[in-house]
Amino acid sequence: MKVFVQVPCLNEEHTLPLVLESIPKEIPGVDSIEILVVDDGSTDRTVEVAKSYGVTHFVRHARNMGLARSFRDGVDYALSHGADIVVNTDGDNQYPQQRIPDLVAPIVAGRADIVIADRQTSKIAHFSKFKKLMQNVGSKVVNVAAGTRLPDAASGFRAYSRSALYRLNVVTQFSYCMETIIQAGNKRLRIESVPVTTNPKTRESRLFKNIWQHMFKSGLAIVRSFLMFKPYVILGWLGGLMMVAGLVPFIRFFIFWLQGDGAGHIQSLILGSSMLVGGLLCLALLVIADLLRTNRVLLEDQLERIKAVQYGLDPVTEDPRIEAPDGLLEQEADETR
Repeated sequence: MKVFVQVPCLNEEHTLPLVLESIPKEIPGVDSIEILVVDDGSTDRTVEVAKSYGVTHFVRHARNMGLARSFRDGVDYALSHGADIVVNTDGDNQYPQQRIPDLVAPIVAGRADIVIADRQTSKIAHFSKFKKLMQNVGSKVVNVAAGTRLPDAASGFRAYSRSALYRLNVVTQFSYCMETIIQAGNKRLRIESVPVTTNPKTRESRLFKNIWQHMFKSGLAIVRSFLMFKPYVILGWLGGLMMVAGLVPFIRFFIFWLQGDGAGHIQSLILGSSMLVGGLLCLALLVIADLLRTNRVLLEDQLERIKAVQYGLDPVTEDPRIEAPDGLLEQEADETR
């Protein structure tokens, strides 16, 4: 069992030592622990500091590519080097690395595919009341979209099993946190939450300029992911409401027409027609979205198989979700002799 702890960094030469020093050297049930530093276009001595602490695994970006791309590239590197579990922390020492064994334990025990740390945001001193409220609301929205019950959906302190990473595909450019939860929930992956206490704040976030930008970008990521898996919820309800609302002006015009006063209410027909056309467009988009969803499922199945071949996993003998047919393993063993 090999665990890769990946640390995305952007000019973290001052805080990176705190992170590297607190990463456990041993974890029950784990044979080896490797540290991977993802340098996302740093211009300081981040890489030199990491090397001085014995880090040998690096993914380097020539310029800043963002957290989502850093996560994806780090995962690709870790899987290609035999990672069974990938733990994601942060270079600003926000998360308590000494709790990594608690994140890994449910996966090692075989009862979870993904484990997410609950930062208990209501207890974080440097979070304003408004930010705490928005974190809570955001987590509830993600839980509705994913069908989960996670208290802290925005937490980036996580552990993923190899089989889970094969099934997840990060496409957003902002942050992978919301997207991977929605994907995992709709793909019926097992997700657990572990409460942790965060470390004191070391610097301002570089992921967003202010909370409004964070809310806007997170909202876009949630809506996009939601449309990927449940287009009927948004488009179906929107189309249905518009069609019902479109019938109201028609009924109003019909009543006036029966009273002999229809000529002065043509605007009701115009408004009703517009609403009905909008509703029909939503339903048409729903049909297209559902067909695209079917195509995406087939493509993701192919991607999962390609990843299994690329990273050297035998989907029959090693993937815990697939049981080998009786006698197949014995037959393959005989053939190798």
